[in-house]
Amino acid sequence: MLNEKIKSLRLSYNITQVELAKRLGVSKQCVSNWENDNIQPSIDMLVKIARFFNVSCDYLLGTGGGNCVSVEGLTEEQVAHVKLIIADLASAGRGR
Repeated sequence: MLNEKIKSLRLSYNITQVELAKRLGVSKQCVSNWENDNIQPSIDMLVKIARFFNVSCDYLLGTGGGNCVSVEGLTEEQVAHVKLIIADLASAGRGR
């Protein structure tokens, strides 16, 4: 499951394994091994991956209730805007 989440997030960010590896300070082979479920990232790296993709470690591990977006560092006004955007997207998705 973790391997699928990492790959899915990477693809949604439209970055290659090489680009993700550079951003996280690891080799391309390391990212490939995570995505192919050959090895698991360390706890420290799991946190780094979660921060990079703005998701929780629970989300990556499949133990959380759903996808989370970090709003750390945003003002209350900015958070309100993000919530409106999410609500708009959700309602547009239901109208399909």
